[in-house]
Amino acid sequence: MKTAFLFSGQGSQYPQMGVELAQKYQSSAQILQCGSDIMGFNLMKKLKESTAEELAQTRLSQPAIFTVSLLALHAVRENGIACDAVAGHSLGEYAAMVAAGVLPLEDAFMAIKWRSEAMAKAAENSKGAMAAVIGASDEEIEQVLSSVSGFAAPANYNSPVQTVIAGEAAAIDEAIAKFGEMKKRCVKLAVSAAFHTKLMQPAADEFREKLICTTFSDPSCAFYSNLYGKKLDDFSDMPGYLAKHICSPVRFVDELNAMQADGIEAFVELGPNKVLTGLVKKTLKDVISVNVENNETLEKALAVLKG
Repeated sequence: MKTAFLFSGQGSQYPQMGVELAQKYQSSAQILQCGSDIMGFNLMKKLKESTAEELAQTRLSQPAIFTVSLLALHAVRENGIACDAVAGHSLGEYAAMVAAGVLPLEDAFMAIKWRSEAMAKAAENSKGAMAAVIGASDEEIEQVLSSVSGFAAPANYNSPVQTVIAGEAAAIDEAIAKFGEMKKRCVKLAVSAAFHTKLMQPAADEFREKLICTTFSDPSCAFYSNLYGKKLDDFSDMPGYLAKHICSPVRFVDELNAMQADGIEAFVELGPNKVLTGLVKKTLKDVISVNVENNETLEKALAVLKG
């Protein structure tokens, strides 16, 4: 059975996430120590003690989610589960790069530090907003966004029935009102930035400069890309790719369809919550979809995958 590991994105965080796995597996100590040394704060302490509000801050949420994804990765590997492919949703691509050997742990944590700081700074300066649109077609979304005053664009193609839009706060509010008139449900996200749009260009430029001296390797398994919605074959300019990734839409629906077309039958989400597991179930038929975020979900996943 061909298996893909999926890695959670920003917004999936919650207090105490990853603590059970960290306490159960010895390999967790290396991950937590490496991350703490590079980030400049005690990651285990942050996972144990941070409030939901604290974890929602980009400078903490990105390294914290990345850490929990790696804790889950090591837990499934120690239980004999391997993968044929990897993919992540936005931030999750960094855990995917570690899983596929594209980046070593230390360099990946350094990239997360630079990325989270650059994106937090850009968010503070841009005053953007994001909203999830439920049940509207791509054509309907494009029509509404082209009619509003100010900048708004699709940011995440999450499933056939959910697309996240992002842009200037006033433009997003106007779009939400128009979708309401069309009887389409909108949920405004608890962020103050327009991630995955051109409003993040300052962060992308800053991040690219920081990555210039980082060495990237070719992956040890198939690596699927948010940017292109398909398998990534060219790893020759990863600083450029990852910079563009910050201000381009996440084509997750295309990515999932490409993985299934390439024979992937089981999708294992590694990291906090089960957002991606839900998106797989809404997008694909006749596949296995499980998540691993604590001891209980690990045991359930192992029963399915080994059964």
